[in-house]
Amino acid sequence: MSMTDPIADMLTRIRNASKAKKRFVDIPSSKIKVELARILEEKDFISRYAVLKDNKQGIIRIKMRYTPDQQSVFTQLRRVSKPGLRQYMSRDDLHKQKRRLGTLVISTSQGVMTEDDAREKGIGGEAICRIW
Repeated sequence: MSMTDPIADMLTRIRNASKAKKRFVDIPSSKIKVELARILEEKDFISRYAVLKDNKQGIIRIKMRYTPDQQSVFTQLRRVSKPGLRQYMSRDDLHKQKRRLGTLVISTSQGVMTEDDAREKGIGGEAICRIW
């Protein structure tokens, strides 16, 4: 079965695992999902991730991260750009977004990165999701 929006599916799986207090969540792998998991680990929203081989596309296993009182370290994961309505941000738009809550993940011509990295490099791109 084909999926319309695999990134939204990944974010939903992470949100659901967080609400259910799961230790791990498995997600079908792709290059952009691996990069998104790398950013989540880099920003300390998850403990770690690993790409496991299988006979298909592979699986990303994400180890969830919680506070000492078993609350999720993030409040929201929200998809910004959707397949039916893409949201692009120029470098000028990123400078206007400085005071927004959370971390915006952007897909640029130089790869997937946070809004801070894109602002530093002076480039824009498609806004994938916002995490806070």
